[in-house]
Amino acid sequence: MSASFLVAETIWKEIESTHRVNDDQLWTLHFLFGKNFEGATRIVDQRGVSKISAHPSGRFIFQVTGESRRKEQYLCFAENFCACYSFFYDVVNRGEQLCCKHQLAARLAASLGSYAEVKVSDEELALLLSRI
Repeated sequence: MSASFLVAETIWKEIESTHRVNDDQLWTLHFLFGKNFEGATRIVDQRGVSKISAHPSGRFIFQVTGESRRKEQYLCFAENFCACYSFFYDVVNRGEQLCCKHQLAARLAASLGSYAEVKVSDEELALLLSRI
């Protein structure tokens, strides 16, 4: 695990405990994630994150609205996957980023409790995931 990841994880836990983010935390996250964090904050500010939770299992995935004019929706697991092009190109293929802005938006929204809640059945979530 990288030092950057450990620092970010500590900050996410601090934010989760208070459901607030302070200037020092914002600055550190911006330092770690750069322009992706800027995009993530815009997405969260525009209420672009939904948490899709399945019943009765409690499993969930985030749906994040992109910033393009088309407002595409991306499914992502905040810690380790996003269905967007940037995740595969910049994170997986080139290794230039720790994560994409959609993952950061999902993590920030989850930490702040600032997302729309969508309830579905386990079968509906399975169907949604099968389309990734």
